[in-house]
Amino acid sequence: MDLNRWLQDIHLVVCVGSGGVGKTTTAATFGLWGALHGRKAMVLTIDPAKRLANSLGLSRFEQEGVRIDLSPLGEARGELWAMMLDSRATFDDLIGRIAPTEEMRDRIFRNGFYQHMSEAFAGTQDYMATEKIYDIVASEQYDLVVLDTPPVKNALDFLESPGRVVNFFDERVMSWFLPKDNGGVLGGLFAGTSAVVLRLLAAVFGREFVEEMTELMRDFEELYEGFRKRHDEVLQMFRAEDTAFVTLCAPTESSIDVAEYFQEELTRRGLPRGGVIVNQVHRCDGSTHDADAVLGPVTRELGEDLGSATVSSVLARLGMAHRRLHEIATSEQALVEQVHRAAAGSGYYQEVPRLDTEVNDLPTLYQVGRHLFLEPAEEMG
Repeated sequence: MDLNRWLQDIHLVVCVGSGGVGKTTTAATFGLWGALHGRKAMVLTIDPAKRLANSLGLSRFEQEGVRIDLSPLGEARGELWAMMLDSRATFDDLIGRIAPTEEMRDRIFRNGFYQHMSEAFAGTQDYMATEKIYDIVASEQYDLVVLDTPPVKNALDFLESPGRVVNFFDERVMSWFLPKDNGGVLGGLFAGTSAVVLRLLAAVFGREFVEEMTELMRDFEELYEGFRKRHDEVLQMFRAEDTAFVTLCAPTESSIDVAEYFQEELTRRGLPRGGVIVNQVHRCDGSTHDADAVLGPVTRELGEDLGSATVSSVLARLGMAHRRLHEIATSEQALVEQVHRAAAGSGYYQEVPRLDTEVNDLPTLYQVGRHLFLEPAEEMG
């Protein structure tokens, strides 16, 4: 399967998988490869490694993104942009978009209860990522958008996050705080079924706290339809034909288990499975190489001043290292076959070898891209 052609047909790539399997690196590689082949690409990342972030120019939060200088790789046909998620600013932007009037928007922003609540929502990176990626896709500024999903303990957190917030702002929940009466805000609250809890809140935090909470809930009651509409639009975006969920894992039991789980859940939810990538795979050619036969002559030539015992020790260590590498590669392949079976119907399957150096700059990202896009990928149907 030609992944270069596949990437040209995709608008949104969502990289999913457990932590530590190279999601950020792969997301950046998708964006880089798209830019090198003529696309205007945006990569939204959550918490990149510091050196990789610096190489991409992401030393600080940028709500509008920063353009990456691709000149170290020669002339690029497209553009690569990158952005680190600023969760608090994303939530404020969302309120600003769905508030029906500037007056309501400003009143919400001034509300002390909102300021505390928004900090709590800003901590839910999975939800903020879905909101920000929707804004980026809907802006139509980019040909290719790549999302590096946050590392979450529960693989479902990211997929369920839009619905959780809609449920929080459900009209039935709002009505608990907002009794329909004409006796004044506090009078109505303390006379309703929630009186005991609200009196306790007023006693602990003060009546001003309850007033601010009630005012905010009244405003959010009007925003519920906006949250629900956004939720529906986010789901529609994730199910679009030009969206692809790419599952990533490493050749370890724990990450492969998560990858299998994602494959099952993506299928159950009707979300497009773009492919499966196994990163950091050890590769080893030959199982019976004789170190002395292969490297003996050159080792003796280079080590003629070291003595025969030292040369023999070096050759023995090289042979031992090769045998150990072969054992690791063999054991990994047994695990990889497990995720390969789970990838059936996922679009494509690709393995990316472990590199000798850390991926922390554009040249090493490009090397990952060569393995990902220039080596044949298996089409999984």
